[in-house]
Amino acid sequence: MGDKANAHPGAAGRATAADHPASVRNVVLVGHSGSGKTTLVEALALTAGALNRAGRVEDGTAVSDYDEIEHRQQRSVQLSLVPVDWDGFKINLLDTPGYADFVGELRAGLRAADAALFVVSASDGVAGATRMAWEECAAVGMPRAIVVTHLEAARADFDEMTRVCAEAFGRDDPDAVLPLYLPLYGPAGPDGHTPVTGLVGLLTQRLFDYADGERRESPPDPERLPVIEEARNRLIEGIIAESEDETLMDRYLEGEDIDVKTLIDDLERAVARGTFFPVLAAAPAAEGARQGLGTVELLDLVTRGFPTPLERPQPAVTTPDGTPREVTVCAPDGPLVAEIVKTASDPYVGRVSLVRVFSGTLRPDETIHVSGHGLADRGHEDHDVDEKIGALSTPFGKQQRPVTHCIAGDLAVVAKLGRAETGDTLSAKGDPLLMEPWQMPDPLLPLAIQAHSKADEDKLSQGLGRLVAEDPTMRLEQNPDTHQVVLWCLGEAHADVALERLRSRYGVQVDVVPHKVSLRETFGDRSAGRGRHVKQSGGHGQYAICEIEVEPLPGGSGIEFVDKVVGGAVPRQFIPSVEKGVRAQAARGVAAGYPLVDVRVILRDGKAHSVDSSDAAFQTAGALALREAAADATIHLLEPVAEVSILVGDDYVGAVMSDLSGRRGRVVGTEQAAGARTLVRAEVPEIEIGRYAVDLRSLSHGTARFDRTYARHEPMPPQLAEKVRQQTADAS
Repeated sequence: MGDKANAHPGAAGRATAADHPASVRNVVLVGHSGSGKTTLVEALALTAGALNRAGRVEDGTAVSDYDEIEHRQQRSVQLSLVPVDWDGFKINLLDTPGYADFVGELRAGLRAADAALFVVSASDGVAGATRMAWEECAAVGMPRAIVVTHLEAARADFDEMTRVCAEAFGRDDPDAVLPLYLPLYGPAGPDGHTPVTGLVGLLTQRLFDYADGERRESPPDPERLPVIEEARNRLIEGIIAESEDETLMDRYLEGEDIDVKTLIDDLERAVARGTFFPVLAAAPAAEGARQGLGTVELLDLVTRGFPTPLERPQPAVTTPDGTPREVTVCAPDGPLVAEIVKTASDPYVGRVSLVRVFSGTLRPDETIHVSGHGLADRGHEDHDVDEKIGALSTPFGKQQRPVTHCIAGDLAVVAKLGRAETGDTLSAKGDPLLMEPWQMPDPLLPLAIQAHSKADEDKLSQGLGRLVAEDPTMRLEQNPDTHQVVLWCLGEAHADVALERLRSRYGVQVDVVPHKVSLRETFGDRSAGRGRHVKQSGGHGQYAICEIEVEPLPGGSGIEFVDKVVGGAVPRQFIPSVEKGVRAQAARGVAAGYPLVDVRVILRDGKAHSVDSSDAAFQTAGALALREAAADATIHLLEPVAEVSILVGDDYVGAVMSDLSGRRGRVVGTEQAAGARTLVRAEVPEIEIGRYAVDLRSLSHGTARFDRTYARHEPMPPQLAEKVRQQTADAS
């Protein structure tokens, strides 16, 4: 696989619309930040002839990471598509961010792809987030290969990195993670480091020398053969173990020399099935060179070993009302079923959507149906509308190259879809369909914001609406209790990018303010109060007196109002007025300004005036009575408590449990989970886990994840309650 006789000529340099699904390969690059994914994409594009020798597209820009924010932050923050042509195939390379905060972009890339290249750095090893992504791919049977980068780094060791990958990714079968090539080393430099100058193909035992920037093939020197024999035999055994020919292993063990073509064919089938995971090495081309080390081998692996869109099962399809619908997998002449995997805003053309077509053929300037599941809890409306799409194009750097159509299995960019959002389904106007959504990570880091000025306030709502339309991993909340606008994000970097996009893309300046949790107040004991509202100022006066008793109720009871007036002391028509006044005061709070809950208010007695009593007067009296009762009672502050489930590697369980204890958390149970992990269940006050999304990642080296649900409100410890009251008093 990839052992060609001569260096590949590459393609004409322009990715175009594919003619058949069998000629398409959709590949997502996965790896931690700094592993070299974007550099590898550029190296592959250069080898395929899509870039000039300076590594730039025709307008001089980079092929990936061209966004202003990516330039400033020096890292990928969004999914980007780089299509290249190679050996008659169109390869859609999907470059994903490696930082955990942008896992939503990774999930979108996994949805759009049919296979994955896991990029690991020889100098950094395998990060915890990369292992988690591997498990996600394994769960859906996605074919994978591993690319080792940064072999030029000091102390980089390809053999050791291969062993680490087999240990991290091949827990069930380490012999399914094996190298196809071994690196060749040149003479040592002044610092003693020996650079990698080429590769040796283990199956064909051919050398591929990249020392002068052009791939040159030759037979190996005899003295090299013993060095590669052990690795070659292990690779052959690994391939044969995955072969569908059950006689092949017996023939091999009996000493038969298995034909190389047979081995390569079996290897390609095993890779496409997702049961064998080859390891390759790659490095960018030297300045002015045309090919980077290992890029030809990698492109050949993608075209020959990775599956076509025809071979990958597609998500379930229904009508918008939920009726299942059978759709032929990846049929260009079938009903149109496409999905928006990414939404972005362009300052010149407006909203643009990256679309993966699963069935049918998408053409420009046609009216299609947009169906959305809706994520109301994240600020995304559900919709079911017709829209006319604009031009179709394929991206390359900042350029958009027009295409005439996009067939099943391919990806394209669609312009002018004003209502469509990430995750929506595009289908024929007369045959609306809906695809099963992919799982979105839950944003768990709150970012409370407010407009910086009156001018920003006018633009804030529209800017936030566009922001969450682009990013379904972000949740917008308008908290009715704290009256704060809260953006729920996946982490600090995610929050930083959101603020930067608001500023640079939508022209909205916001200030970040401390996030408030929804506290409550309640009575700690029984109390009584008298509300007297008597005023006389000429003409109609105001007269209302009511006497109440207040007693605490169990948590979750709310406000209960009971009328026990006898003898008509408070006329019947004014009893609802007293209740209205009591409830209004309860909503405003009676001590620190937080809503009062879990009490029973009993109206015992009162007085009225035949002329001066009114609805408004008794509302005021009811509020005054509740405030007086509170002044003579012990008032508890209640804080929200969350049920938290943490999935963490066994190595970090102790640290997580200790950290929870420091957050006033109560561990309610643990249980073993797959992959040497433990599920920890705990109850923790929400005020203690505002930054838990960040802290847990640091605590577990990025290997743990958690979810949270509201459980109940509980009394806050007295010393903390007093601190909150003091802060409230200082702010008022």
